[in-house]
Amino acid sequence: MERRRAGTTGLEVSRLSLGTMTWSRDTDEVEAGLQLDAFLDAGGTLVDTAASYAAGGAESLLGSLMTGSISRRDIQISTKAGATGASIDALLATLDDSLSRLGTDHVDLFLVHAFDPVTPIEETLHALEIAVQSGRARYVGISNFPGWATSRAATLATKPALAVTEVEYSLAQRGIEREVLPAAKALGLGVLAWSPLGRGVLTGKYREGIPADSRAGSDHLAGFVEPYLGSRVGGILDALITAADGLGRTPHEVALAWVRDAPGVTSAIVGARTAEQLAPSLSAEDLSLPAAIRDALSEVSAPMAGYPERR
Repeated sequence: MERRRAGTTGLEVSRLSLGTMTWSRDTDEVEAGLQLDAFLDAGGTLVDTAASYAAGGAESLLGSLMTGSISRRDIQISTKAGATGASIDALLATLDDSLSRLGTDHVDLFLVHAFDPVTPIEETLHALEIAVQSGRARYVGISNFPGWATSRAATLATKPALAVTEVEYSLAQRGIEREVLPAAKALGLGVLAWSPLGRGVLTGKYREGIPADSRAGSDHLAGFVEPYLGSRVGGILDALITAADGLGRTPHEVALAWVRDAPGVTSAIVGARTAEQLAPSLSAEDLSLPAAIRDALSEVSAPMAGYPERR
């Protein structure tokens, strides 16, 4: 699997990352192990997790898998903290707990999970500096920050510089193109794209209804998927299916390839409940979209933009 450099840093990661949001809650240890084996066999390196995933359960499960045949050296780990506050105390205490659950003395990438409008950004960045200086993190970054906050954080952070921003990006959600992507490009940040399949909707699995064993059919994730079940995304899915049929591929593969190879994207984060569901993401590695198809999908899914982004 191709590796890409994260922004202007020396960090190199696989262009697909393995997400673990469902681990230990919807994905048990056996399925998680099968996913990780398949991902590593395909040449993947970066595994994305967070302290808030299953209240730490995803990190614990990943840590348990690294006590067997899978070595810590085989994996780059990215974890996140600060979903409910980004003070020094909150970030560093959460990081220490994450390291304990993961069974490691460091993570390769430590991210602030969300913008905190209360804590001064300088304090948040100081926590990231301490994480690197103390050896608990190799690189640092942010996640789900709006454009202006991305610019401010990246401008103020110099020792260390921010390596990446992790944000949602798919044919169904292209809002980052207005300000976040331009800011990342201008300031040297890599982009990790989460939910590149539109929270699963762009696979086509919900075209005829909601499967009982799907995210939209579960009590805790139904609200996560619901915003993407409307007519607008349905129109994008129609175009995606037409493109996939013409290429002899699946909508899953085409939607992922569009994000993975979009300008500015370092890595697309793919998550699945089972190893079987992960397989199409790995099989898309050999797919490069023809320019005409990429342009057609870009046109049908173009985000609304107005002043001042467009005049």
